[in-house]
Amino acid sequence: MIEPGPGILLIAEPFLKDPNFMRTVVFLCDHQEEGSFGFVINRAYKHTLDELMNNAEDLKIPVFYGGPVQMDTIHFLHQYPDKIPGSYEVLNGIYWGGEFETALNLIKGGQIDTNRIRFYIGYSGWGTGQLVDELKEKSWLTAEATRKLVFHKKADEIWKDALRHLGGDYEMMTNFPIDPQLN
Repeated sequence: MIEPGPGILLIAEPFLKDPNFMRTVVFLCDHQEEGSFGFVINRAYKHTLDELMNNAEDLKIPVFYGGPVQMDTIHFLHQYPDKIPGSYEVLNGIYWGGEFETALNLIKGGQIDTNRIRFYIGYSGWGTGQLVDELKEKSWLTAEATRKLVFHKKADEIWKDALRHLGGDYEMMTNFPIDPQLN
């Protein structure tokens, strides 16, 4: 198992029942003793950016469900550190946050590719020791993130592709039923 930290993927084990995290993949942005946070990267949200923000008119960009914490906030991951000031490098080539207005203006001006920026409503957070406990309970598998997975063109395939990325026996898990009792 890879230790949790920035740039690590948390892949929900196939039988995790928590509806917030069932069959999800979380991209960890930070992991400290006091807590951890990241974004669910494979669950599309029901609204687009223009429907959620006043200053994003005409930006019919998908928004993803980042997690159940602070569902009144919007965050973003991107690949434009030179164009969006104030961003934090989570992993080589993947950045979190920065100047939101600048990002919106760059999109409106066609200066950045919307396949290389992802918006999230809410985030996934864990308090002191909580994530470590969940890892001990084997609720999550861990893997190194890749830009290809974080910015995957088909969000609904990320969970299966993340398991394939682990290889070996994990690849078989892609075919496990959600509830084995129904077999």
